[in-house]
Amino acid sequence: MQHSEEKEIIAQLKKNDDKAFQLLVDLFSKKVYNTCIGMLQNMEDAEDVTQEIFITIHLNIHQFKAESSLSTWIYRISVNKCLETIRSRNRRKRFGVFKSIFSSDGEKALENHSDFVHPGIQMENKERAAILFQAIDLLPEQQRTAYVLHKLEQVSYNEIAEIMNVSLSAVESLLFRAKQNLKKFLAHYYEENEK
Repeated sequence: MQHSEEKEIIAQLKKNDDKAFQLLVDLFSKKVYNTCIGMLQNMEDAEDVTQEIFITIHLNIHQFKAESSLSTWIYRISVNKCLETIRSRNRRKRFGVFKSIFSSDGEKALENHSDFVHPGIQMENKERAAILFQAIDLLPEQQRTAYVLHKLEQVSYNEIAEIMNVSLSAVESLLFRAKQNLKKFLAHYYEENEK
């Protein structure tokens, strides 16, 4: 999108123009959904969070000051909403484990995302992709965010730095550490399962 088009859309959005909002959804819904599915690894959660993101954009467009591109601002909101969802999910998991320790049946209330496969993955690669997504799920928040944005969404290092509000060298470091951790996780997985 060209700068002049972006300025026009933003101006219309700030006037609560429904057509401008629909255009925004048309332009960004696929990117937002793909980011959510890469981060959350759950299609229903990704759909729900995508809707929340567009509601947040609609409610907060007046706060957009054009210090970054509209795309960067939307990615930033997307990442933050995904991280909120992951933190909430982790709190529920911890609460479920805590409850199960004291329950009579001892059932653990842990969600299992091991069967998640990104919908864009080819059939013959589904098993390997599921293993990769399990490994991505183990990465620390910042590494996971940088990795998903760069590898799954092809966002440039510069834009990732803006989205995450970190330096370019921090993005490079996060991606390097994410790759190292993924190699370790995957090597461990294959060692365990090749026996």
